Amino acid sequence: MKILIVGAGRVGSSLAQSLVSAKNDVTVIDNDRARLAELQERFDLRTVHGDASSPKVLEEAGAHEVDLLVSCSASDAVNLLTCYLGRDIFNVPRRIARLRTPYYLEHSEFSKEKFGVDHVISPEQSITDYLFHLVEFPEVLEIVDFSKGLVSLLTLKVSGKSSFLKLQINKNQLNLPSSNARILEVIRQEKSLPLEQSFSLQPNDEVMLAVNTTEARQAIRQLHSQQHRARNIMIAGGGHIGGRLARLLANEGYNVRIIEMSQERCHELAKELPDNVIVLHGNGTDETLLLDEDVMNMHAFLAITDADEDNIMASLLAKRLGAEKVLTLVSRLSYGELIRGSAIDIAVSPVWTTIGALMRDLKQGSVVRGHRLRQGRSEAVEFKVLGDEKNSRVIGRRVADIRWPKHTVIAAIVRDTTVIIPTADTVIQHEDHVIVYASDVKAMEQVDKLFQVSALVF
Repeated sequence: MKILIVGAGRVGSSLAQSLVSAKNDVTVIDNDRARLAELQERFDLRTVHGDASSPKVLEEAGAHEVDLLVSCSASDAVNLLTCYLGRDIFNVPRRIARLRTPYYLEHSEFSKEKFGVDHVISPEQSITDYLFHLVEFPEVLEIVDFSKGLVSLLTLKVSGKSSFLKLQINKNQLNLPSSNARILEVIRQEKSLPLEQSFSLQPNDEVMLAVNTTEARQAIRQLHSQQHRARNIMIAGGGHIGGRLARLLANEGYNVRIIEMSQERCHELAKELPDNVIVLHGNGTDETLLLDEDVMNMHAFLAITDADEDNIMASLLAKRLGAEKVLTLVSRLSYGELIRGSAIDIAVSPVWTTIGALMRDLKQGSVVRGHRLRQGRSEAVEFKVLGDEKNSRVIGRRVADIRWPKHTVIAAIVRDTTVIIPTADTVIQHEDHVIVYASDVKAMEQVDKLFQVSALVF
């Protein structure tokens, strides 16, 4: 597929890397020559220097022959205008725009249809929703959903009191006993354990699970054993994400305190947020303030300012003072790797959250939805099964009889609205939604081929 990306910042560069690795023909436009030179040195792609809102630059980039335009520059106005030009001048079939400012999303005069935008990616909204899920399930390290929320994929650490300690795991024994859940991957000391070999679960193993969402809490309880619902939440950072998250949590009955350095912004938050949100003027790295506001009694502390270093310091301080779970927003991917194994429980990358949202909209054909996980190292994809027994490699066949590519596991099947955690004898049917997990993203290319309708199947 020929893809044109506007913007070579962190999101655009990471997206280009993902798309090039999937063997797409990628061109990137940016007005920063140094960024483009670095991209071209690292990846097999084409770059064009210039302003993407100029039809001349778009023409030079080959916009008239691309299959997809992804405009993810730092300017919402440029992203909207580029999609408009892509539709009206260059007839680009599909156009995706990244929009950060809530104003564009909330006012009808900036509707997607007027600007030729097929899909909108809002980083702030994606991050807010993701952080809310992590608060909702305190024991979980990562969580995504499929099939309109019917299936959840989540990662959590096995506790020393888990009822599944010493449970033998291998590729033929992945379903959890007495639980509608299935193990997809086990990570021990930063390494993925091969499912071809038999092993038992141990304390502190990170387990990726597929589970019927309605039974998620039961599965978490069996692996973690100390499940409880967070009630007291403290947020450091009252920007767009902090304000949205505080409102969302307060509406769900959480006790929320939000710290913001700007006095003007504090007044805005106090007017905008529900009465059960306490707005505090100050710095999230102020030890006295945290102690005065009972940080030691917080079930979750979230540092989500625009400054990575402040977020890391505030989170480490909150953890030392007794906060139960700390989550940190870090834009630099290198920081996310550095704080793994530290006192910080979860590092959330806005870049990978945005990339995940973009990759979902880039899927086509039999693919319904896709998520990148573990900072892009693994992927889960939902396929809609099309065709019949004559032209499909999966319809009418038992799960055990299908040659699944290495590093992949079938996670769940959704038939109408029924969630099926598959066994070896489960038979795949027409129009099933099948969710497949790949611990290595490169393996998903072979899974894509498996679900394609063929003229002839041997």
